[in-house]
Amino acid sequence: MSADLASNADDLGPGRAGSPSCHDGVTMTCPVCQQPFTPAGRQKYCTDACRATAYRRRRDAGNATVVVPKAQPRRPVTVYECDGCGARAVGEQRCEECRTFMRRVGIGGLCPCCEEAVVVNELLGQEVIA
Repeated sequence: MSADLASNADDLGPGRAGSPSCHDGVTMTCPVCQQPFTPAGRQKYCTDACRATAYRRRRDAGNATVVVPKAQPRRPVTVYECDGCGARAVGEQRCEECRTFMRRVGIGGLCPCCEEAVVVNELLGQEVIA
């Protein structure tokens, strides 16, 4: 062994010149079956069966049953108002009187009593997010 290699081994400290870089021979506990085992390399589970069980548990844990509602267009429930004449319409972006595009006021519909376009924000006095 050359003098340079010997000096590098001495730099590691006493007793570390021939020690392995990982903890071979150290026992650890399998996270699935809780049995002690000696890992080989980067092994985390004692057997392939425990590895497969851990995979299935991770896969099934993230598979919560969530029902996402079907996407619906907003235009049919959006109230628009003309800046020129003040007319309102539900689902129609173009003013019939002025022949110009109206601005969006919010989510709403037709009032069952008077058939006027009404915005939910005006009824509740709160901001509604669709």
